[in-house]
Amino acid sequence: MKDQLTRDALEYHSAHPKGKLQVLPSKPMATQTDLALAYSPGVAIPCERIAEDPSLASEYTMRGNLVAVISNGTAVLGLGNIGPLASKPVMEGKAALFKKFSGIDVFDIEVDAEDVDTFCNAVRPLEPTFGGINLEDIKAPQCFAIEKRLKAEMNIPVFHDDQHGTAIVSAAATLNALELVGKKIDEVKITANGAGAASIACLELLISFGAKRENITVCDSQGVIYKDRPGRPMDETKLRFAGETNARTLDDAMENADVFLGLSVAGAVTKEMAASMAPQPIILAMANPEPEIRPEVVAEVRDDAICATGRSDYPNQVNNVLCFPFIFRGALDCGATEINEEMKMACARAIAAMARIEASDVVLSAYGADSLSFGPDYIIPKPFDPRLILEIAPAVAKAAMDTGVATRPIADMDAYREQLSRFVYQSGMLMKPVFEKAARDPKRVVFAEGDSVRVLHTAQQAITAGIAKPVLIGSESAISSKIKDLGLVLDMDAIEVVDPDAIDLTVYGDTLHDLVGRSGITPKEALRGVRNDPSVLAMCLLQRGEVDAAIAGTGGRFGHHLTRLEGIIGHADGVAELSTLNALVLPSGTIFIADTYVTPDPTSEEIAELAVLAARTLRKLGQEPKVALLSNSNFGDRPSPSSRKMRAAAQLLSKMDVDFEFDGEMHADVALSETLRNIVMPSSPLRGRANLLIMPNIDAAHIALNLLKTLGGGVSVGPIMLGASKPVHIVSQSITVRGLLNMSAIAVVDAQGAI
Repeated sequence: MKDQLTRDALEYHSAHPKGKLQVLPSKPMATQTDLALAYSPGVAIPCERIAEDPSLASEYTMRGNLVAVISNGTAVLGLGNIGPLASKPVMEGKAALFKKFSGIDVFDIEVDAEDVDTFCNAVRPLEPTFGGINLEDIKAPQCFAIEKRLKAEMNIPVFHDDQHGTAIVSAAATLNALELVGKKIDEVKITANGAGAASIACLELLISFGAKRENITVCDSQGVIYKDRPGRPMDETKLRFAGETNARTLDDAMENADVFLGLSVAGAVTKEMAASMAPQPIILAMANPEPEIRPEVVAEVRDDAICATGRSDYPNQVNNVLCFPFIFRGALDCGATEINEEMKMACARAIAAMARIEASDVVLSAYGADSLSFGPDYIIPKPFDPRLILEIAPAVAKAAMDTGVATRPIADMDAYREQLSRFVYQSGMLMKPVFEKAARDPKRVVFAEGDSVRVLHTAQQAITAGIAKPVLIGSESAISSKIKDLGLVLDMDAIEVVDPDAIDLTVYGDTLHDLVGRSGITPKEALRGVRNDPSVLAMCLLQRGEVDAAIAGTGGRFGHHLTRLEGIIGHADGVAELSTLNALVLPSGTIFIADTYVTPDPTSEEIAELAVLAARTLRKLGQEPKVALLSNSNFGDRPSPSSRKMRAAAQLLSKMDVDFEFDGEMHADVALSETLRNIVMPSSPLRGRANLLIMPNIDAAHIALNLLKTLGGGVSVGPIMLGASKPVHIVSQSITVRGLLNMSAIAVVDAQGAI
């Protein structure tokens, strides 16, 4: 396994482009005008503005979103003093995590200097470039002096993550564990093994939270640190923990300890030591890659211990990625001049609070779990919880403002949270007006697969957001049990459950037979269909007006549900064919693709109808439709049956006198670039970038959707059903909870008559 890991790691890092980072321009540079704005002469204007007012650097440059990850490679995790050059892969990795989790750009800087003066003299002059400094993998005690000096000499946040990141996350874990065992932080006895930068920072932060210094015993490689200990002189950081104690070894210090903090070496704690601890001990064994004691060893002698490690293969991983991207996000966004103790405490409290709410579907999917709820095996949230940024960054920014270190205070914290949501939900900006419309008049939405885990999460979020009144089809006892198992705060009184085994279905069987009886379905078969097929029951509820909208599809094939929709709900007046529309939210903007799911090879008449229905939906989503009819042919250069169909559809749209811009047939790149379009067809009535792409067949639509979603980093919203007589949508089996929530909002607005 180690050989395979070696091969995989080297291949991962050596694949083109080498390493894990690259620098890309954030503005277009395709024309002479672009270059004139990006460089000479246009660049002189923001330069002059910044010279007049230095605070504008964050407005006109990337400085307000740029952090330096700086190391001299003297204490690289698990590797020791390997030097600055060998530490570069680690620093690039840290930079990638900043970008991944909080959208912060990073330059990694490896400094060839071990002494404090040389290192600080190299870093201090970099202040004009960066909004913050993240010190990384610098050995103690130099790291203490370096951070202290740079914080005093620089007017931007300086944060040594090995110290404070570990301290913040371990403090969050400790606070939650103490709550679970019912102990008070100012009363517990704490033993720490390791007296390096991280260990000292952990202890100091716990003291800020109320731990008593006299209740803390610290051990280093020579044993317990105590007053007037003979031998090698201790630095000032250790002296702060040199108290009066008779304990001389870690064995002694562990006896009756309530909390153990390990930031030392593998295997330092024996099971006998664990057994000697106080009742309900909290053991944070954070040595990496091998902890001081493994949880299963603790379990051999204790069944009342709460354990955490630095490893991802055990519950309660103390991982700095829970902290550093988000504390810097909050600090940068309010222009903080430092990261102070109050900001660190706010960060720890926010992390702790995140573990006390149910884990998101993204986390459950990433970790292959059905549920994660606050308890001994879940005292800190998982790193992939996308909501961390929404809780931590505002808490940190507020603490910065409250303590007077914010140079750009955030006036509207709700608006700031909304802005941060773009890191969590790419579809947020597109869906915001839809959610607002839905919340004005929530409607009853029935979910065919009401006992699905994703549906239950969606139901809770829909109620919390106030956008819908969920109606769930399924066993009431099974739904209640799942809600409890998932740790949801979903109140059964807040939802309506339609249990096929607990109600008389005769009236729904009669409804179904009235609709499809002449298709060879007997009354008995209709009743059986309603009882056994939740999709059928959901659509019968909708057809009878007992709910306002219906959603199906999280289980079963799309075609199965579509057949039920066709037979029970049918087409809206004047609509010949059903079709679907998908929004695709890309880094470059949002585009819409149709028809992605229903009609394999639509006629020109069906294409024209699809364009009209889709354009109408775009308007209701707050988008002005610009329609491109796509083809292999570019305005007749390569005629084919498919291109002729698209041209005929464009001619039909012209005769219909529609009120939106359109053109075709054309290539996809021409649709997305007015510059290219002007070269081949300067007279095109379509201006700017097309945002609604009508495909010639379902193959092209579905392939384009999935390619763009995968290769372009896009998020799909949909499929949105077009042309049904009532608000009903069939989602894909792989849809996420966020996707279901989006579709719930669309269904409600559809039911309101706005779509």
